[in-house]
This record gives sequence, C-alpha cells and structure tokens, in this order.
Amino acid sequence: MIARLRGTIDSIGDSSCIVDVGGVGYLVFCSTRTLGALPEGVVMLLTEMQVREDAITLYGFATSSEREWFRLLTTVQGVGAKVALAILSALSPDQLIAAISSQDKAALTRAPGVGPKLAIRLVTELREKAGVMPGGGMAALPMAIPKGHAADALSALLNLGYRRAEAEAALAGVIEQCGETAALDVLIRGGLKALAK
Repeated sequence: MIARLRGTIDSIGDSSCIVDVGGVGYLVFCSTRTLGALPEGVVMLLTEMQVREDAITLYGFATSSEREWFRLLTTVQGVGAKVALAILSALSPDQLIAAISSQDKAALTRAPGVGPKLAIRLVTELREKAGVMPGGGMAALPMAIPKGHAADALSALLNLGYRRAEAEAALAGVIEQCGETAALDVLIRGGLKALAK
C-alpha cells in the first residue's frame, strides 16, 4: 500500500499529475483543488491506492481531510473514485460538511456526475458521519441561523448568488470571531471576505 509520495512534479494534466520519485514517474489522479495547490519543486502527496483486477490506481490529496472524505464518499453506492474526486473538486471538506449537514442537495449537484438522486443518497447516508469528519479550518458545521442581523446577512449573501451552505459556513466563522451581536455590515463584509478566499 502506497500511503504518500514525495518527489517533484513531472507534468500536470486535467485530472492527474506525474510525480517523479527517484526517477520513477507515478501517475496520480487528483481533485482540481489538489492540482491547483501543488507547489513548485519538491511536493508531498498523501495517496490512496486502489487495486482492481485490471488496474492499480493512485489517488493523491494535498490534505488528510481531503483523503478522509475521499474514503468516505466512495463508501456510498454510485460514488466511484472519479465521482468522489469531482465532488472534492467542487466542494472543500468544510463545504461538504456544511452541505451535508444542512441537506443542501443543490451544492452537491455542482459536481459533475452527481444528479439529484445521488445528492439525496449522499445527504441521507452521510448526514450522521459529516459532523465528525475533518474539515479544512473553517467552522465545521453550519450555524443555526438566528433571527436578526445574521438572518439578514445570510439573505444578502444568498441574493448575491452564493449557495446557502457556503454562505452559512462563512457567516458562522464571522460570528465566531465577532460575536452574535455583530452589526449587519460587519457580518456581510466578513462573510464576503471569507467567501472570496
């Protein structure tokens, strides 16, 4: 079992890269999020190896939370490695936690290969597990939106075109920093700043 690779990037494709480790080039399939985060020079990728009758395939991840989510997603019927990587390309671990916890099926269908039926299955099967899964640093669970400024700020972000799960996660982080009594403009500005990252 290959758990990680340390080497230099030989080339990067649409959904994979070749990592040169001591003169041996390993083909590693990755999410676009991981491919976009690859630095120049020496890289270290966490990997998941799948052995099948006709192929041995390596999947690479920039973070352990992304790898854990890949493992969990592939336990759901209808989610193979390709669809799991598509989901991880569309949503970060934090956004996945928020989308599943808030049953935001529309956020999940942004990933290629995820239709309404599969989105329902993902929400149903992973809802209880999502809360204990690792995130990437933002507030793990979407906040329960109270009335008042937080509700107004959420409405403003939704009207600007942001998805509910993303907007809730962003506002949860702002409320954690500034407190529940923060002014409306502070919440909106903070939410926009978090969403821009």
